[in-house]
Amino acid sequence: MTPIRHNGSGSGSDNDHVLDAVRDCVLAVGVRRTTLADVARRAGVSRMTLYRRWPDLRSLVGDLMTREWIDVATRAMAEPAPGTATRTRIVDGLVAGVGAFRAHPLFRKIVDVDPELLLPYVLDRRGASQEALLALLADALREGHADGSVRPGHTERQARVLLLTVQSFALSLRTMTDEDDPELDSAALLGELRTLLERTLTP
Repeated sequence: MTPIRHNGSGSGSDNDHVLDAVRDCVLAVGVRRTTLADVARRAGVSRMTLYRRWPDLRSLVGDLMTREWIDVATRAMAEPAPGTATRTRIVDGLVAGVGAFRAHPLFRKIVDVDPELLLPYVLDRRGASQEALLALLADALREGHADGSVRPGHTERQARVLLLTVQSFALSLRTMTDEDDPELDSAALLGELRTLLERTLTP
């Protein structure tokens, strides 16, 4: 859920070094209290170096969120394995991804301190991480169509519905959770998500 953009020059390792510095700053004080000067100092580079790659702090934080969210998604989705249907990999990966996303320290910090950063990508437009997640889902759905474990359908439409579903759980689960009631705690609600996804994708 980040702006669709790519930074300019700089190798991947250089960019990761800067993004690591942004992450440390945001985890320490939040986005609004982070400055490019803070990032430059922590990364050991000049502010001009940052300006040559990113026009402002928001775009820098956007690239950080894209990196982190895609890492969560790719780690959650298991590699294909003999005897495991693609539908199972998709459902397991999406449920695990929601849990991992909600537990991610950057997500928790943004929700607690700077939740307005997420609103444009919930209410107004898709971001780079959403586009990347749609591509990952579409690839998995095509595999599921091919092996017969996923209900035939329009691949891109199915991917968007899946992302809408898991995105709502990732962003809003705590508003519907009662951790004092085992029938309504987060584990129980994620169990319902699993059922929903299974029934949606089963041929």
